[in-house]
Amino acid sequence: MIKMMGFVSLAVLLAGTAVSAQSNAAKEIKKLNGKISKQNEKIESLETQIQILLPDLKNALRATLAAKQQTDSVAIMLINRINTLQNKIRMLEDKAAYSDSTNFQILSQLVMIENKIVTMANSFTEMYALRDTPEDASSSSSSPYTSTSYKKQYISALGHYQNGDYGPAIQGFSELVLGSPNNPLADNSQYWLAECYYSQKNYKRAVAELEKVFTFPGTDKNDDAQLKLGHAYLNMGNIDKAREEYQRLLDYFPGSEFYPKAKDALRQLSVN
Repeated sequence: MIKMMGFVSLAVLLAGTAVSAQSNAAKEIKKLNGKISKQNEKIESLETQIQILLPDLKNALRATLAAKQQTDSVAIMLINRINTLQNKIRMLEDKAAYSDSTNFQILSQLVMIENKIVTMANSFTEMYALRDTPEDASSSSSSPYTSTSYKKQYISALGHYQNGDYGPAIQGFSELVLGSPNNPLADNSQYWLAECYYSQKNYKRAVAELEKVFTFPGTDKNDDAQLKLGHAYLNMGNIDKAREEYQRLLDYFPGSEFYPKAKDALRQLSVN
């Protein structure tokens, strides 16, 4: 009997424990269901908001893409225009450079042609003038030349220059300058020596020889030499120095027959 009562008590205890556990589990499930319900409500709310915002987002995305495409299109168009303008600028610069180069070459050629005509005319004028002067057999004790022999070699060297035989002309004028620097024709010899180098297009040597013309006292070849200095620097491509020499002729030789030529050369250089 006692054992039977013990089994009943144990059964009742176990049943109570089971009921309690079931009750606790139900409570936990209820709590979990509540949380799940709240989460579902939040999810539904988010889904509703997404559905509301989705069209706006799509429209915004389309607008952004369209704007980007338009921006890219505008950027590409601007780049193409810039490239086109740069190409045009290069073409204009090339044309301008070619034009400047062509104008410079034409000017140099005109100067050369004019110089040849003028110098040839001057050389013939000098030659005929010398032939008409009376002979003088006297000579200085320090000079190997008499007046007659000096004049004879001078005319011979001038003839070589006129014929384009610059080697013999240079030799003849050099001997005269070195042999009799005090002769009245020494400055002319020095000038024509420079002209020979100029005609050979040895402009650097021509400049050096032209500078020596100014060392002869009372020379009448100073304005000739001054103009030729401008021409030499022009042909050397030294435009600034050419301008300087032409301007010096205008400043120091205002009455020179070459004044208009120097003035015109300066005008041409300012245009080019």
